[in-house]
Amino acid sequence: MKLLWKPLALGLVACLATATPLWAQQANDKPLRIVVPFAPGGAQDVIARYLGAKLTEKLGGTVIVDNKAGAGGIVAADAVAKATDGATVLLATGGAITITPHLQAKMPYDPAHDLAPVALVGDTPMTVAVRTESPYKSLADVLREAKAKPGQVTYASTGNGTVSHLTGALLAQAAGVNLLHVPYRGAAPALTDLLGGQVALIVTSAASIEPMVASGKARVLGTFSRAALPSLGTPPTVAEATGLPGMDVPVWVGVMAPARMPAAGIEKLSAALVEVCNLPETKQRFAQLGAVNTCGGGPALAKVISEDSQRWEKVIKQGGIKVD
Repeated sequence: MKLLWKPLALGLVACLATATPLWAQQANDKPLRIVVPFAPGGAQDVIARYLGAKLTEKLGGTVIVDNKAGAGGIVAADAVAKATDGATVLLATGGAITITPHLQAKMPYDPAHDLAPVALVGDTPMTVAVRTESPYKSLADVLREAKAKPGQVTYASTGNGTVSHLTGALLAQAAGVNLLHVPYRGAAPALTDLLGGQVALIVTSAASIEPMVASGKARVLGTFSRAALPSLGTPPTVAEATGLPGMDVPVWVGVMAPARMPAAGIEKLSAALVEVCNLPETKQRFAQLGAVNTCGGGPALAKVISEDSQRWEKVIKQGGIKVD
């Protein structure tokens, strides 16, 4: 019996070792968990819940949205990078993937090696806007003033080191002007001071500025997008308004998985996400959130991440940007 027990025990261990959950193949056995690096209620959270509902329809099983806000997305990304259950993915945005690695000397994970791109699903475009009473009628007015009065034209962002901050810095660097950055803790206080006249401009997402535009309190001077956004009254793109290259800045939303997740699971989930992303219903739903559906598989997301990382590395170095 002792002679028989050893090989039997080894065989049992081997079976358990190869029984790593693969959500795409065992949808009814283990829920898929989508970790969101933001608090509930924002555009990215709504996108995650929409995708989760559609994936449930297409692949079966349960999808759980898990909000892990904190540290600019690092908390969520780190949790996913270290996940071993084969059923946890990240609703990824640039903050913790393409920006923070250039701002912090030490990271608890390596985005390039610990996380794998699954699918590209959306873009939440940035805008530059003013209050309705502003004397600036165009971006040309802003840049003319900024050149005449270096460091005196202010722009609000949603925080130091955020994509809002860096997009404003990108515009200033490309135009060769010195804009004074005023960081806030989120879009709400930044918008309050914009409307109150404490700051001249704001660089924020289309989703954040749209209610102010709809109520007649703010005007968008340009969008950092490839095409006009009708929901904002079709203002020009920043590229059109300034003639500057490189002003199409996708604020991408994608799904990433732990690099250790089996390739078959990633491929099946990627195909399902791309299918959902291409639905007419998805385009309509995203538009309501101030987002654009930009659909692609893992390679498409990997390309966007690479370009995004290079863009922000250059902006951060040129501007000497640091975070506390």
